[in-house]
Amino acid sequence: MRILSRLFLIILVIIEINPASGQSKKAIKAYATFEAGEFYAAIDQFKDAYQKTADKKEKLNIAYHIAESYRLTNNTKQSELWYGKVIAKNYENPVAILRYAEALKMNQEYEEAKIQFQAYKELVPDDPRGADGILSCDIAQEWIEFPNGYIVEDVKFLNSKMSDYSPFYSRGDYQQLFFTSSREETKGQAEHGGTGQGFSDIFVSTMDRKGKWSTPLPLEEPINTEAEEGTPAFTTDYNTLYFTRCNVSKRKALGCEIFSAARNNEKWDKVQSLALASDSVTIAHPAISADELTLYFVSDMRGSLVNYEGKNSKDIWFVTRTSPTDKWGLPENMGPDINTPGDELFPFAHVDGTLYFASDGHIGMGGLDLFKASKNSDGSWDVENMQYPINSPSDDFGIVFEAEKESGFLSSSRKGKGDDNIYSFILPPLKFSITGIVKDEKTDDPISDATIKSISSDGITLESKSGRDGSFKFMLKGGVDYVFIASKEDYLKGKERETTKGLTQSTEFETEIYLSPIDKPIEIENIFFELDKADLRPESIVALDQLVETLNDNPNITIELGSHTDARASDAYNLDLSRRRAQSVVNYLISKDIARDRLVAKGYGESTPKIVDKKDNEAYPFLSDGTTLTEEYINSLEDEDLQEMAHFLNRRTEFKVLRTDYR
Repeated sequence: MRILSRLFLIILVIIEINPASGQSKKAIKAYATFEAGEFYAAIDQFKDAYQKTADKKEKLNIAYHIAESYRLTNNTKQSELWYGKVIAKNYENPVAILRYAEALKMNQEYEEAKIQFQAYKELVPDDPRGADGILSCDIAQEWIEFPNGYIVEDVKFLNSKMSDYSPFYSRGDYQQLFFTSSREETKGQAEHGGTGQGFSDIFVSTMDRKGKWSTPLPLEEPINTEAEEGTPAFTTDYNTLYFTRCNVSKRKALGCEIFSAARNNEKWDKVQSLALASDSVTIAHPAISADELTLYFVSDMRGSLVNYEGKNSKDIWFVTRTSPTDKWGLPENMGPDINTPGDELFPFAHVDGTLYFASDGHIGMGGLDLFKASKNSDGSWDVENMQYPINSPSDDFGIVFEAEKESGFLSSSRKGKGDDNIYSFILPPLKFSITGIVKDEKTDDPISDATIKSISSDGITLESKSGRDGSFKFMLKGGVDYVFIASKEDYLKGKERETTKGLTQSTEFETEIYLSPIDKPIEIENIFFELDKADLRPESIVALDQLVETLNDNPNITIELGSHTDARASDAYNLDLSRRRAQSVVNYLISKDIARDRLVAKGYGESTPKIVDKKDNEAYPFLSDGTTLTEEYINSLEDEDLQEMAHFLNRRTEFKVLRTDYR
């Protein structure tokens, strides 16, 4: 957001322009438009004058102002192009080289940007922006390569094709958001010559139970007016709103003020200017402390640091009072810990006392970066860049946090649907653990003294024993895949998987690992064959692949594959069918590289009816645990549907362990 704020155009540096003799009327008009801060409108005027101007020196000066206009409207691609043209013609002002380097940096062309910063450093050795620019290019590349763990995402439901920025929570449940936007629904319909967009207003959106934001709606009067409104900030009880209002008329900036408003149910009243300075001074971007005794704001009033062009920079100031009902005191500058000869904007006062703000004066990634300032006991401030991906090569500003979480929203001109967009952010917690229980697959009883191995994708293997209740626990790392393998004598090994990759919150996983006793047949669920055939149906593959995995996890066993039918055909037919089906399963396992001599196929036909176990009873309560599903028993069931269920249970594929000494 190179023009710094749709609500701060009137504070922009006014460049003194001395029209040279022979300047065309078109050029004079373009310079006047530029000086008035209407950079968007100035672009076409300058381009028209550029085409009509024959004087090479004047043509070059116009080209520089085209580049400046693009810079100040946040079009980094076009500003890079036009600064490049100016540099190629040896423009006499070395600031053009600096601006070219900054545009290259914002477009992530770091190596070329470093060359231009170095050129500027050699031309203007006393200006630290050359050396700082070189350092910032190196730091930016390092931060992008090693991000700090935040997850930043475009909040598409809130954003439009126009500028959307400066979000602020408007309720204590963090389910409602106020923000600034210049979308078409704004009350002020005039087009801003500095942006090419409408005047901004404050909008509101509410999140539903499914986490979806509602269509943003503009606030009604007396908050939004024909003027520009934006940069909302609330007290911690959400009953008082502070915001910026700027009155602008064509070719004339009338100033920005901070207003307050009191919440009256869903309405707002008592809207009044805070009158923090004289009418000629612009005040904007309010931020209120948790105790409501300090108000931070932005201004270039007298006492601000002087920038490198000899003008006042935009600094963060503050006023204080002794109680929330008292009047505000005189403005005080935050001082050089916070403020620089660059611009400091969009403060946010966290409830913990930390001050967040945007700056292009502290070393950063490009454009405006977000910074975190912590106050020391002696009153000084420690300032640190919030790094990538909170910051980007583009403008990043207007941040808001939830009170107790490292999450919230920010504004950025990085790639999105429009100019400035609103993004959510969260810092994924770093603590993970898993608790589990080892259980008998047949009885569901816990198994004590089982060995559990935790094998992680980072190459670390840990081992533990299950307690008397079968429980175990492991601490986990973030961004890692895990396999947990449980084993005990007279049981097949069992395992479960878990991952901490991509998680954004602390998580305590819960799992159950089932071990199958080797002294009883083990049913393979979800094995299906074509009707009256031995051909496996495709939906059987998942279960068979799990059996392949079991055999690979237990390489010491040999097994018998047994197939069973119901009793609704002849004994001979059922026996033959079950043999062929068992062999089909064996053939599939062999195709998956299971050794042939580990497998035995056997058909049982209808000779071995199923004995109902605890799990069967839970799934089919009409069958008692321990019941044998003989033909006689099934026929005794009065309901045909119940009989069909019993026949279904008899049609099964099982395996049983024959040996445990295979090598």
